[in-house]
Amino acid sequence: MEWILRAQGLTKGFTLHTQGAVEIPVLHQFDLEVGPGESIALVGPSGAGKSTLLRILYGNYVCGQGRILVRHQGQIVDMARATPHEIIDIRRWTMGYVSQFLRIIPRVSAVDVVAEPLRERGARPEDARRVAEEMLACLNIPRRLWRLSPTTFSGGEQQRINIARGFVAPYPIMILDEPTASLDDVNKAVVRRIITEARSRGSAIISIFHDEKDRRQVATRNIAIEPLAKCDAPDESRLAHAL
Repeated sequence: MEWILRAQGLTKGFTLHTQGAVEIPVLHQFDLEVGPGESIALVGPSGAGKSTLLRILYGNYVCGQGRILVRHQGQIVDMARATPHEIIDIRRWTMGYVSQFLRIIPRVSAVDVVAEPLRERGARPEDARRVAEEMLACLNIPRRLWRLSPTTFSGGEQQRINIARGFVAPYPIMILDEPTASLDDVNKAVVRRIITEARSRGSAIISIFHDEKDRRQVATRNIAIEPLAKCDAPDESRLAHAL
């Protein structure tokens, strides 16, 4: 299978400058390869670096060493060395991301939050809004909430807005950081179906699921991440803070 994302030799650590410059190693020479239609789940204990890896792949964190090769519109781009303009373009067309928390802009309606990725691709406002409304309905967001800002929504409702926004456009690569963590069983099943449908269209999925049932039903392969050697000082709370 031809890869769509290939990470090679990723190394990442954190320096806690406010706590005596303690060095916390997180990843060392980590390799990952994923192809179209494949669904990879990262597994490992809390603090092992799973969320850090996702943020490195998306370009939110800079890796100390290594390459992140992405097939983007007929070219291969190294996310680890890409310019800000290239990263923005990859995020617009190639790589979607669902984080654990929705970044909310006050006074922007839920439907506009979801429609934004389509508008950024040049879709007509009415077309973007129609698709956004379909995603909101699919994720069981009541119609009365569509025109409201998600600032006062429950945690589960905000997470469903986050998922709708992430999947509203057909990204070739989807990065998912605990997308079902705040959801009830009914909506977890909806999200699993959305992920499966994205896979069937050829999207590559890289995800973290703490719910074993969710992981088992959506992942085609698990990748284990083990914690690196601990630093001299007690580091569990520091590591949780750093990640």
